[in-house]
Amino acid sequence: MMSLRSSGSSWTERIGLRAAAPCFGVLLLLCLSLTSARAATQERPDDELRRVLVQAVQSSDSFEDRFDAEVWLTDMSRRLDRKVADPGERLLILKTAHYEARRAELPPELVLAVIDVESNFDRYALSHAGARGLMQVMPFWLDEIGRPGDDLFDIRTNLRLGCTILRHYLDRERGNRGKALARYNGSVGKTWYPQRVFQALAKRWYRQ
Repeated sequence: MMSLRSSGSSWTERIGLRAAAPCFGVLLLLCLSLTSARAATQERPDDELRRVLVQAVQSSDSFEDRFDAEVWLTDMSRRLDRKVADPGERLLILKTAHYEARRAELPPELVLAVIDVESNFDRYALSHAGARGLMQVMPFWLDEIGRPGDDLFDIRTNLRLGCTILRHYLDRERGNRGKALARYNGSVGKTWYPQRVFQALAKRWYRQ
């Protein structure tokens, strides 16, 4: 890098360059961030992601057509890649979340927001109260449905139960999402949990 203190520079010129340096640095960082953001949205999936994406799309029976599946899975996979590094597991979570959400007549993006808040997409998450998996389902639910041997760390099992429970509470609260979410979390009458879910939905899991 060339030194700003060239032999031909006057003392006042050096002072002016020093004063301008922070502003130039901020401008440079802003330009780089804008360039990076644009590149990220136009980035093509790598070979491994493309392979597992094709497999997921071909078997995605909760989508209206393959184009819808490709658009949704590709978009959400890019948003989720920082939390779930493995592309196969990432697409399994997304595909299953979409299927179970549609089956329970829930918006898939809302289910992703719940998972984000509940477990940060850690399929092996275990709370101090004993809740397990992506949607933090309590083990007693398995006894309630007569399947005590099922594994709540299994992605399909966890999302099937979690979405079904949330749908039940939504019906119970006559479609009020805030109240249903509070009931799902066990914080009936409080708003902090629904607000966290709605913030995650608005910031990360909104549908474009």
